[in-house]
Amino acid sequence: MSERRSGEGQPDKTLALLWRNHRQPTALADEPARKRGAGRRPSLNVDDVVRTGIQLADDQGLAAASMGGLAKELGVGTMTLYTYVPSKDELLDLMVDQVLGERELPGPGEPRPDDWREQVELYSQQTRAMFQRHLWLSQVSTIRPPVGPGMLAGREYLLSALLGLGLGALETNTAALAIATYVDSAASLEAESQLVERATGQTNDAWWYERNDLWETYFDVDRHPAMTTIWHADGYQSSTREAAAESYRYGLDRLLDGIQAMKP
Repeated sequence: MSERRSGEGQPDKTLALLWRNHRQPTALADEPARKRGAGRRPSLNVDDVVRTGIQLADDQGLAAASMGGLAKELGVGTMTLYTYVPSKDELLDLMVDQVLGERELPGPGEPRPDDWREQVELYSQQTRAMFQRHLWLSQVSTIRPPVGPGMLAGREYLLSALLGLGLGALETNTAALAIATYVDSAASLEAESQLVERATGQTNDAWWYERNDLWETYFDVDRHPAMTTIWHADGYQSSTREAAAESYRYGLDRLLDGIQAMKP
């Protein structure tokens, strides 16, 4: 499965589209007449295009959300579609930021759990659920993220969850980035695992079972003494899914323990 990258579109056009519903009213004065509603009313808007792109990617995979596939689904010509979204790069940013904004993360002044760890747990739960709803997200590299309201809402939430710990500004930001990196990466791997199982029709456990001959024929206990020790002590989970869930929980708890230990 190929990977695509967000953040590849033209910056000025991408920002204008990402923040299309958040700009100040005075900014509307410079918009073209068609966008302000003069003339014939358009049958589509950018929100329609983005929602349809997400639905296609959810149902048929990321490749299905091409400009041609999207135009066909919407019943318009491809050139018409380009009047709403300049290219597939901007479309991808819009799709990613839209689903990032689906996470039900409380904003400033909204009710949230009292304990900072429970707030992080909410971020973890909502992020993993988001990736499970939109498995194609695991095929998108967000090293250069879409800097839209969805992405910034996640950053704001994690920073606000950690502000009360009394850490310095740099430590607070570093801790928030560490949490986001861990949770987002693990959630992406979990979604990718589901995509592979869906594409191949074979579970990960079945895949490993077919390779059981590794242990009987090729595995050298003298070259792998640590693995052998763990095996004899029943240190391995019975399924890959259980192992992934256990390692995720362990890693997040230890990360939060480390952050808590930094409190002055």
